[in-house]
Amino acid sequence: MRVVVQRVSEARVRVAGDLVAEIGSGYVVLVGVSSSDGPADADALADKVAHLRVLRDEAGKMNRSLLDAGGEVLSVSQFTLYGDTGRGRRPSFLEAAEPVKAAALYERFNDQLRTLGVPVRTGTFRAMMSVEIHNDGPVTILLDTEET
Repeated sequence: MRVVVQRVSEARVRVAGDLVAEIGSGYVVLVGVSSSDGPADADALADKVAHLRVLRDEAGKMNRSLLDAGGEVLSVSQFTLYGDTGRGRRPSFLEAAEPVKAAALYERFNDQLRTLGVPVRTGTFRAMMSVEIHNDGPVTILLDTEET
């Protein structure tokens, strides 16, 4: 699995113009699932995201996690994180998991974050979404179970 974590002051998701989710301070997490991923990958990434220390402490340093700061997550499924442009300019998505598997692991990731105590809002799986992100910093971190 692969996630892009963006520290935000606020964020929201709309589908067909309708607001489906919004958060205040925390992370927007773009979540990609590959065909080789399993439940352990979802659990490991959720733990990493919950404990990632990139929120500011009282001194302004990146030293607090979502759990320390009471931050929220806006989780958005994004199969395009597995786009491969190695053989041209049009991405291939052969590494991305098929939708049934991807949905199950995406939900497991979100449920595991909730179990750890992180408030999670989500976009709509397989929908065309408009994601409004107010980057804070900006701070953007890429996490991949192939590299952790």
